Formats: sequence, C-alpha cells, structure tokens
Amino acid sequence: MLIPEMYRPRRPADVVDLVRSNPLALVACNGAETPFATHAPVIIDQMAAEPDEGEPLVGATLLGHLNRRNEHWRALREGAKVLAVFQGPDFYISPVAYRQRPAAPTWNFATVHLRGTVEPIPAGEPTLEVVTATVRALEKVAGTAWDMTDSLHYFRRIQPGVGAFRVHVESAEAMFKLSQEHPPEVRRSIREHLLAHGGGRSRELAESMWAAEFAADDRGRAPLPADASDADDGGDDGCDF
Repeated sequence: MLIPEMYRPRRPADVVDLVRSNPLALVACNGAETPFATHAPVIIDQMAAEPDEGEPLVGATLLGHLNRRNEHWRALREGAKVLAVFQGPDFYISPVAYRQRPAAPTWNFATVHLRGTVEPIPAGEPTLEVVTATVRALEKVAGTAWDMTDSLHYFRRIQPGVGAFRVHVESAEAMFKLSQEHPPEVRRSIREHLLAHGGGRSRELAESMWAAEFAADDRGRAPLPADASDADDGGDDGCDF
C-alpha cells in the first residue's frame, strides 16, 4: 500500500499492539481463478525481537485457523504466500472538525499488513494447540479470563473441522493516518470532534491520535485528556490512500 512518510508509525511497539488488540485479520491469498479472502482470528506466535526493537514482526510467526470446508483452506497449500491485514481504529473525519473553509473530508485509520509464507498445521493435537493458544490470546484481549478446561473435550470433538496454519512473516507494513499533516491545534480540534461524535470506535481513534502526539516527540504514552481546549484553526486532508 502507499504509505506517505508522515504516516509511518514511529514506535514498533505500537504496530505490535495494534496486531494484538485487533486479532480478527483479513487473510488473503491467490486462488486458481480469483483471490481468496477470509476474516479469521490470527495471533502472534513468536516475535522476531522485542516489541520496541527494530522490526519485531519481520521474522515473527503467526497462528490462525478457519473452517476446513472453506475453499480458502484448500488454497493454503505448503509454501503459499498470504497477506494478513489487521485493522485498527478508523473513523470518518468531517470538514466540520476543521472549523475552517474550504476543507475536504477524509478517513483516519491505523492498519498493519503482514505478508509471509503459510505452513498448514497437521490435524489432531497440533491443531488443538493452535485453538487453545488462540482462546488464551483472545480472552486476554477481551479481559474475560475464561477457563477453557471444562470445554477441552468439546474442542477435541469439533477439531476435525478446523484448519490451522502458521504464517512465517517476511514483511510488515503499517500506516497510521492520524491527521499528521495538520498543525497541533487542528489535530486537537479533530480529536475533540471524535470524542463528541460517534461511539467507542471514534474515541479509540482519538486515543490513537493522542498517543501519536507523544510518539512524535518521544515523550511516551499518555492518557487522553478528559477536557481538551478549543481550537479555531483548520485545514483539509488530501487523498492519501
């Protein structure tokens, strides 16, 4: 994808956080006649480095699974190349947020694209291990800490219908389009607009924008202020994707 330099995340750990926090990936690969794409839970199995060092996802491994009846599963043959897209917060940015005319609407978002080689995992206990590892990871994301012990017999019963796979990541791209082209006062105005309009997704995007402010000057993360000051300046976004 096209990634203008200003939209490249400054901290590798933010890229890892997005992948871990948004595990429902769009997994795509080439088919004989048309590409296949399936939304499936995909988790990080092993990192290539610490989250704050270099490119920790290049050389990492991912684990995923889907239904064996899915044609996509049959396309995931040994050595196939796949793309896994992890979508973070996104929301429409109305020109109202800029408080200035002329202006153009845009869409702010954060996304990570991981490409690599797929390795199908054998049925039986190896696939069950992928399922249980995925449950542990998703329970952590959900904050529910469900104990699967009493359901393992059920997992084993349905496991024959599950196609598990490992992805050996060869490249990673991340784009955090968070209105970086605007001056600070306009970005503040956009954050206020996101907090006042929409639901949880818009607030999540506002929090991502606030985190990006601190990443830009290496001050680290900080919570989004409960009350932000007003801003009167504005601007417009071009088409950057």
